[in-house]
Amino acid sequence: MRMPTEEAWPALDHETLPWDLSGAYASPTQKRKHRGPYRAAVPPTIDGRQPRLDAGTRSLVDDATAELARFDERALELLGTDVQLASPITSILLRTESASSSQIEDITVGARQLALFEIGEARSANAALVSANVRAMRTGLELVDDISEQSLLDAHGALLGETQPAHAGRWRDQQVWIGGGTIGPHLADFVPPSALHVPRLVTDLVAYCAGDETPPLVQAAVAHAQFETIHPFTDGNGRVGRILVHAVLARRGLTRHVVVPVSAGLLVDVDAYVDALTQYRAGDPGAIVERVAEAVFFAVGASRDLLSDLAEARRAARHRVTARSDAAAWRLVDHLVGQPVISSTSAANALDVPVMTAQRAIDHLTEVGVLTETTGRSRGRVWQLDDALDALDRFAERLRRAARP
Repeated sequence: MRMPTEEAWPALDHETLPWDLSGAYASPTQKRKHRGPYRAAVPPTIDGRQPRLDAGTRSLVDDATAELARFDERALELLGTDVQLASPITSILLRTESASSSQIEDITVGARQLALFEIGEARSANAALVSANVRAMRTGLELVDDISEQSLLDAHGALLGETQPAHAGRWRDQQVWIGGGTIGPHLADFVPPSALHVPRLVTDLVAYCAGDETPPLVQAAVAHAQFETIHPFTDGNGRVGRILVHAVLARRGLTRHVVVPVSAGLLVDVDAYVDALTQYRAGDPGAIVERVAEAVFFAVGASRDLLSDLAEARRAARHRVTARSDAAAWRLVDHLVGQPVISSTSAANALDVPVMTAQRAIDHLTEVGVLTETTGRSRGRVWQLDDALDALDRFAERLRRAARP
């Protein structure tokens, strides 16, 4: 790792590579469009570099950094100071970030459907993908002290291990491209580097992430943009690249307690986010730094409202509970903050109690109007905390209202 020096950021270079159309199933017209060599990116190495940012961008970064640090320190206060609430808060914000990151890739799922999937009570392809993204984020964040080639591979393995086992947890060994059809890269919006360059570029990126001289938010934004430019996997690059943002922020100590759904902020203007990545590749890292910093403000504001709504849902639920002070019903209310849909089995597992004990807690919460049974069945029943689901729906609505058409 070299000591970084502030300098103009280098634009990527290109190389011309041959393209083999043999075996392509396409019309003669399409084959003519994709015949012959193509140009692929050759990104510069970034270890030891520090982007030169204008005063306005530096000020924005300082403000966003302070906002993020304040929220991270005070998130627990929004739901009460109970230490046992740390896990539910982390779960709900982690799930919110994963859903937002997936939505950037046009993978959408409702809060209830995702909660049902996570207790094994629903079959949904999109819920499965978002749930895998949650697992990938957990994997990535467990290794924040060692952002390495292997930790990136592990996160990718967690993301695509079930749906694409042949490619999960492996660097790509083929050319990929963004846009322009499936026959060849000639008409693509962006052609990442040849697979032959991926290992050395990822090694350089990991070395950059190990530095401590660049401001954390700047480092996270640049690392993300470089990762997206390398595009080291056949699929899942966007989601793993956004996990890297959180890994860098956590490693630098900017986020210690919670995951702030930065992807929700990026969703506000996806076109501007994509354009910022394009500008980064042209030698202007300021745009992606600004987009990530602006995303922090939206993510913190929306998360504050979400946690405030969940705090009210929790207070209302606890106000109704009449069980004795050591009853499982009280702990179940706190669990419902992070997992608002439950079955007797999932509740028992979460509380580490027998199913009968969990069922008694569920029955009490149902009797006092905290929980609603949603299936109408005598077996395989599911209950939900409507107020918590409503809070998550309001978060999604805030995102929809903020997003540009």
